Amino acid sequence: MYEFDYHRPTSLDDAAGRLSDEDAKLVAGGMTLIPTLKLRLAKPTQLIDLGALPGLTGITEDGDSVVIGGMTRHADVNRSEVVKRVVPALAAMAGLIGDPAVRNRGTIGGSIANNDPAADYPAGVVALNATVRTNKREIAADDFFTGLFETALEPGEIVTAVRFPKVAMANYQKFRNPASRYAIVGVFVARTSAGVRVAVTGAGASVFRVPAMEAALTASFTADAIKDIAIPDDGLNSDIHASAEYRAHLVTVMARRAVAACG
Repeated sequence: MYEFDYHRPTSLDDAAGRLSDEDAKLVAGGMTLIPTLKLRLAKPTQLIDLGALPGLTGITEDGDSVVIGGMTRHADVNRSEVVKRVVPALAAMAGLIGDPAVRNRGTIGGSIANNDPAADYPAGVVALNATVRTNKREIAADDFFTGLFETALEPGEIVTAVRFPKVAMANYQKFRNPASRYAIVGVFVARTSAGVRVAVTGAGASVFRVPAMEAALTASFTADAIKDIAIPDDGLNSDIHASAEYRAHLVTVMARRAVAACG
């Protein structure tokens, strides 16, 4: 690792203020940042540990929604009786992230702020039409993820919570890398009050929706309704794990499995 200054602020204002240094990095669970530092792929001047900030952990039911604090661990989302009751597909998805060590350290806020193209949470946030809360504002799911490891977060902005509305039906299916458990392709299908939403992770540079599938499922919420919908492989990820063509094929396969599991 390179030399850096370590800070453990006890207030959001202090943490946000330290982000005025453009080379400062936030640490939530550290599941991505710490390995990156060990490999000397990042050289921050300051590390700002969010672990001591009050009010950023916990899960609460708020009307027809569940609000999850940004520093809440994946394992806590997976085990939460509130999440299981309001959005059971989200609890199930959290249980598929990484391995027990990752689930007991990684956080929802860190995951979506990092926006790894193969992460699971972005698909859940978009498919469930969630709202991301920061120390400055609220951001709609469709506006939050903007590109490869990029989000709508501005300098000095920290994810404090995510609000997920209750859904009628939802399911997440992923074809995972057997070593990392990251999604080679993951598809989250949800039937919400705003309509059907289909969100894909792992296949492209960032999470994306599939309007053709959403329209077909709105007309007929069955796996057969989308069996003939092909996803173009232009611009999809292609690497040692899977070609773009194979990932395009997997989108339809995982989407059909998710719809069938909703029944």
